[in-house]
Amino acid sequence: MPRTKVQIKRIGVLTGGGDAPGLNAVIRAVVKVATREYGLTVIGFEDGFGGLIENRARRLTEKEVVGILPRGGTILGTTNRDNPFHYPVEENGEVVYKDVSGRVMENLAGHGIQGMVIIGGDGSLKIAEELWKRYSLPVIGVPKTIDNDLLATDQTFGFDTAVTTATEALDKLHTTAESHHRVMVLEVMGRYAGWIALHAGVAGGADVILIPEIPFTFEKVCEKVRERRRAGKKFSIVVVAEGAKPVGGELVVKKVVEGSFEPLRLGGIGNVVGDKIEEMTGIETRVTVLGHLQRGGSPTSFDRILATRFGAAAVNFLMEGRYGEMVCLRTPDIGSVPLAEATGAMKRVALGNDLVRAARQMGISFGD
Repeated sequence: MPRTKVQIKRIGVLTGGGDAPGLNAVIRAVVKVATREYGLTVIGFEDGFGGLIENRARRLTEKEVVGILPRGGTILGTTNRDNPFHYPVEENGEVVYKDVSGRVMENLAGHGIQGMVIIGGDGSLKIAEELWKRYSLPVIGVPKTIDNDLLATDQTFGFDTAVTTATEALDKLHTTAESHHRVMVLEVMGRYAGWIALHAGVAGGADVILIPEIPFTFEKVCEKVRERRRAGKKFSIVVVAEGAKPVGGELVVKKVVEGSFEPLRLGGIGNVVGDKIEEMTGIETRVTVLGHLQRGGSPTSFDRILATRFGAAAVNFLMEGRYGEMVCLRTPDIGSVPLAEATGAMKRVALGNDLVRAARQMGISFGD
C-alpha cells in the first residue's frame, strides 16, 4: 500500500497477548521518545484490544512511566482475547462473533489519534496488519513473545529473561537431583518452538532436551538415563518444551479456549515424560512445571535494552511514515519489515542449528 505520510500529533499504544518481561520498557521508551523528541501526546489503551474496543484509555506522560523500566508485566494490562475482527457479542442469549473494528476506528478518532504502536505476538500483529490494510491506520508493530518464534526478527524481548529463569531453575534442580539420585524433568514454555528448552537446556547442563522440532522416543530418553547410571552418574536432568511430542504422538493439550489468540493451551507433557521414565527405568523421577514463572519478574539487562530500542524505533518509524511495519532486530541493527512478512511464518529450531549440533557433540540427547 502506498505510504502517505500523516501529520501525527497524538499516538496510541497497547500491549496484547501474553505478558513478557520488557513490555514496560517498551512503553517507557515510546512515551519518552514521543514526548521529548516529537512533542506528541500518548494515549495508552488498557488490557490490549479490549481497551480499544471498549474505549478504556488514559494519557501517558513521563510521570506515568517513572520507575517502570525494571518492572515485569505491563502497566497497561493485556489479554490474549478481544480480536476486534472476531469479537464475541451476546445476541438473544447466544454468543456470536462480529466485526467491531469500525468501533475501534471511532474510538481512535474520538481521541484524535493518528497512529498506533501495537506491542504483541503473532496474534496481535495480525490484527495490527488488518487495521493497516483495511483502514490505512498508521501502525507500527513491536514483536513480543518469550517463545522467540517470530521469523522476522533475530530475537524478541522477553526471551532472554525466560531462558534465564529456566536456567536458574535447572541450577536448583541439579542439586536436589544429585542429592537424591533422581531424574528431574523440567517442563518449559515455547508453544510450537523449542527455543526456550534448547537454550535453557544447554545453559543449565541438561542431559536430555526434548523440543517440538525433533520428535522423540521414550526408549531413547531412557537409554540416556541408563547410560549415565552405568557411568556412575546417579542423576539426570531432562528439559521438555510444552510442545514436544513423541514419534507418532500428539501434543498434550491442557485446555481449549474459544476466542483466544492461542486457543490450544499446551501443558502436561512433562508429567507424561516423567511417568514414562520412572516406569521404564525404575528410577525415582520428579517433574517441575515452570509455567508462568517464565513470564514474570524483572527483565534482564538484554531485554531492557532490546525493548527500549524497539520502543524508540517504533515512534521514529511512525514519524518517518513507515506504516504497516514491525520493528525487528537484525543484529546489530534495528530495522523493520512489513507486518505481513512478520506474521507469515513461525521461526522454529532448525535441525542443523549450530546449538543443536554443539549440544549433540557434548552428549546431550534429543530423544531421537
